[in-house]
Amino acid sequence: MLHFIIYSRSYCHLCEDMLRALEQYRHAYTFTVEMLDVDADEDLLARYDELVPVLMGSRAGQAPRQLCHYFLDPGQVEHFLKDRD
Repeated sequence: MLHFIIYSRSYCHLCEDMLRALEQYRHAYTFTVEMLDVDADEDLLARYDELVPVLMGSRAGQAPRQLCHYFLDPGQVEHFLKDRD
């Protein structure tokens, strides 16, 4: 199972843009997306505050890895989606 996390915040147009760009891959891939508000958690805020939005990708049994921040990086996302290792 493929899963994405977007570390975001309320009223963030870049966060919504990243989600919309990611959703364009649904025609070819099955995945879930979770939006986490960094402002609701002090640890997340300390880690991602200036980088929001941050896109993380994970596969079942693997730790999430950062794919991009600010804007969706199509090359990184496509590599993650196609990588079967």
